[in-house]
Amino acid sequence: MARGRARRGGPWLRGCGGPGMLRAVPGCSGIPPLAPAAGSGRAPGPVTAHVTARMAALAGGRRAGRARRRRGKKEEDDEEEEGEGGPGMEAVLRRLREARDDLLSSGFWAASAGAVRAPLSSEPPARCVCYGLGRFGRCPIARYQLAFLLLLLDELRVPPARCALFDPAFSAREAEALRALGLCLLPENEEGKHGIEGVTTLFYMVHCGKALYNNLLWSNWSPAALSKLVIIGNSFRGIEERLLSRILERDYSYIAKVLKGVEEVALPSHPRYLDTFNDTSVHWFPLDKLQELSPEVWDFVEEPMYQDCEDLEIIRKGEEATAKS
Repeated sequence: MARGRARRGGPWLRGCGGPGMLRAVPGCSGIPPLAPAAGSGRAPGPVTAHVTARMAALAGGRRAGRARRRRGKKEEDDEEEEGEGGPGMEAVLRRLREARDDLLSSGFWAASAGAVRAPLSSEPPARCVCYGLGRFGRCPIARYQLAFLLLLLDELRVPPARCALFDPAFSAREAEALRALGLCLLPENEEGKHGIEGVTTLFYMVHCGKALYNNLLWSNWSPAALSKLVIIGNSFRGIEERLLSRILERDYSYIAKVLKGVEEVALPSHPRYLDTFNDTSVHWFPLDKLQELSPEVWDFVEEPMYQDCEDLEIIRKGEEATAKS
């Protein structure tokens, strides 16, 4: 059955929300090196509880020192907190908490959790990378995607400090909110070229450009590395269906070459989130399937350049300032 066109939700795809300024978190130059913890090495408690406590503490602290003449509708409170960077911290965290609760009460998260668990039951990820989330302070689609990510970290027991994000459109307030939640910001635009270095890693890339997926595959182009990689993002089958084969093989050759070595399960469809998670699948790369591919597949490791690509869909490194204009 033909799939619908993926909505361009992240700012790398010129989606919802205007561009903002990325601010790297002080002392966080990416995903921190893994250090063995006591026992299993996983988080000592549920990430959801951690995030809830952070949200409540931050929101409560800001409210305590602010006298309001009257307390009206939520929208009226939000307007008082609006500025050039979008809603204030309190409003962002409250909206995020509401989005998370909505995902839980709707049943969408419960239905999606099974698809996420399938490829990760034997070896849960030690860390997570998120690209192209978008302006979650202003854009409901991006906010629901972030809320889903927080639930995902909790389900997989990945500590927030081992989850790093990048989007050139993050505002300073959004970067501050991510830091307050214990998450990390990558300091520069990797263009998706992130090597996992032998550690099982989950990449959360909902509605990102095809070049980001292609670059990620190139950066981990070996059976050993790909077998430790899980991607939640645009359906590879959908990409194959929508693109002419000559375009797929010319511009996104690593996606084309791995199609026979990937397993894919689509997230369930829900009427409330059709624009938020449409065309989104969980992808993983079983080692036995990868080893069945011909040796020639692994011999070609040329870095993608996209010189003839007409619609690249991503912001290249060094172009962030242009994207913000």
